[in-house]
Amino acid sequence: MATRKTTKTSELAQAGAHLGAAAKEVKTAVSHKIGGLVKLAEAQFKKAQAEAKKAGDAAHKSVLAAEKKLEATKRSATRKLAALQAAAERKAKALQRAIEKETAALKKAAGVQAKAAPAKKAAAKKAVAKPVVAKPAGVKRAPAAKKATAAKPVAVKKTVAKKAAKKTAK
Repeated sequence: MATRKTTKTSELAQAGAHLGAAAKEVKTAVSHKIGGLVKLAEAQFKKAQAEAKKAGDAAHKSVLAAEKKLEATKRSATRKLAALQAAAERKAKALQRAIEKETAALKKAAGVQAKAAPAKKAAAKKAVAKPVVAKPAGVKRAPAAKKATAAKPVAVKKTVAKKAAKKTAK
């Protein structure tokens, strides 16, 4: 018997062809789906990058502002310190001049007191040498006696000056 050639494809071959076409469609659908997901992920990544860049720029601005504020504070503190230092130097010079004046006054008082002491001794020697004569009521005192009484306030001034010098030294 002779075999016949049929142009008809078998059902199995048709099923295989259908499965192949279905596989291609699934492949296309999956690749489209994956492509869409990739594009979505790329978009989200770009968005996150932009937000990170914004945050970085904001942080940089914040740091620059803080540095600027710190510099301003530093300049202000330097000015205040210089002003305080100048004031302290002026006060120190004023105190030094006051001490020098006080020292000069004390030296002058000590010199006057030293001069008054020999005058007082000389007056005492004269008084011993001369007999005491009764003086009329209208006669003024002797100049030596005036010097002796004038020396007393200087001594008082000296002790007051010493007390003031001790207070300023503390």
